[in-house]
Parts: sequence; C-alpha cells; structure tokens
Amino acid sequence: MAAAVVRAVRVLRGDEWRTAAAPALDADMLIEGDCAEVMRRLPDGGFDLVYADPPFNTGRDVVARTQRVRADPDGERAGFGGRRYRAETVAIRRYGDRHDDYPGFLDARIRRTRELLAPWGTLYLHLDQREAHRAKLMLDGLFGPECFLNEIIWAYDFGGRATRRWPAKHDTILVYVRDPERYHFDTAAVEREPYMAPGLAGPEKAARGKLPTDVWWHTIVPTRGAERTGYPTQKPEGVLRRIVAASSRPGGVCLDPFCGSGTLGVVARRLGRRFVLIDENPEAVAVSAARIARVEDTDAPPPHAPVAT
Repeated sequence: MAAAVVRAVRVLRGDEWRTAAAPALDADMLIEGDCAEVMRRLPDGGFDLVYADPPFNTGRDVVARTQRVRADPDGERAGFGGRRYRAETVAIRRYGDRHDDYPGFLDARIRRTRELLAPWGTLYLHLDQREAHRAKLMLDGLFGPECFLNEIIWAYDFGGRATRRWPAKHDTILVYVRDPERYHFDTAAVEREPYMAPGLAGPEKAARGKLPTDVWWHTIVPTRGAERTGYPTQKPEGVLRRIVAASSRPGGVCLDPFCGSGTLGVVARRLGRRFVLIDENPEAVAVSAARIARVEDTDAPPPHAPVAT
C-alpha cells in the first residue's frame, strides 16, 4: 500500500502576502489578511468556485467554548454504569459581529469575486435571514439577475429556542454564476440523499436516492463530533462537500475569503481540488493550518490553467 501523502500548504501570515510573489494557484494557500485587499492580488478568472461565509451581522459577540471531559467521582455529569464526569472549559473563542454599514462591508469584499471566477465559475454566498435580502439585491446588481442560479435553504436543528417568535433554524446560501450559458454543475458528483417517503418512490428510486433540492436538511457540527474545532460559526463538511462536488472540477481551484476554521480547505483537499483560503483573524489561520495539515491528499489532476477575462 502506498504511503499517505499530505501536501504542504503555503501559509502567509501578517504582511507576508504584500511582499510575496503574486499567487500562481499551483499550490494550496492560506493567507492572513483582509480579503478585500488580498483578493486584488489574485489572478482574474482563476477560480472554479468561490464560497463566501462572511460575518452575519448578528449585532452581538459570537462565542464558542471548547470543553474537555474527564472522569471525576464528584462530577456533575452521569455516565454509563453510574460513572461520574466533569466538563472543563479549555478554550474560549469570541469575536464581535457588528457592522454599522454591512452592505458597504459586503460589497467591498464580494464585488471582486466576480472577476476572480472563471467563465464557468460559481459564487456561493452564505448568510442568514438578517442580511440575505439585501445581499440578493446587491448580487443582482453585480452579476445581473440572469446569473442568479439558486437560493439554497440549509435547515438544521439544535441551538437556542425562542419563545416569542418562530425559532430561526436555517441559513440562506445565494448562488450566482459568472456566465449563465457556461457554468459548471455536475449532478453526478453529488452524493444522493434518501427519499422522505421511499415507499412512494418505488424500490429502484429509493435504493438510488434522490438528488438534493434547494432545501438541505443537515445537522450543525455536533458539540463532540470529530469535525469540531471549537471555532465560532464553523460549518459542517457535509454542506461544503455538496457545494464543492457540484460546482468545481477535479483539479480546479476554490476560494474562501472568510475561511474561519478551514472547512473549505479540508473538503477541497479530500475531493482533489486546490484552494486559497483567506482570513484576517490570526487564530482562524492557525486553526485552519493545523486542521488541514492532518488531511491526506486525494490523487487529482494538476490544476486547470487560469482563464483570463
């Protein structure tokens, strides 16, 4: 059996990206910096896919705690066989999510993504109910209404429970293509999902499963799941895997301007794609670099040459 290969990631921290040679997209990259500035140095037309998961403008601090559970006869948690355990908080991560001019913040960072997309490229902009309506109007202006492909609703459970309104349990992902006549979309590469009523579909269709619709039922990252990094707003690999598989080609290059915990890089590497990840938070870069360094490579063709626009 061949030894596992872990491809190195080129990490640029601080102001290194300002003095380094312009990225050639022939290696995986992780860049610390404001994406509004970094993206100006990336080559036009070089990306199959841009997945952007910016701050949601919640108006509050976003906090995540990483806990370690240890055996303790006096612990507050009961386990199997009457054993007791105690949970200890080992890390707390937080950032402020307040923007007085959110449309201006978003426009300055999303406008450039259109030029970075290849003619067959696609933008996925991940938001929630607070700003999705304004973002769609912005994208109609940047891309043109004819380039709108989908509004995906990612529905999940868990989290807070409101008592004076319907609990918000979905995110919105707006999908726009660079060219409505040439965009890449591969349904054969997407993992199928079970029918909600398999008896109505028949045995053959039920066994094959169905292509996902624009409503995605997928759990959040479990508190004690193997994926979990403790980074606030971490998105599950299953959601990103569906996006990358459908809208990028093997060997293509994917961009995440707000990479957070690096989920896009993990998924891209496993599916045989190259990637460029950007985040201005040094902690996000550190978490992403450590996480991606543990992911074995998928044999993949060399990256496609960028296409000038």
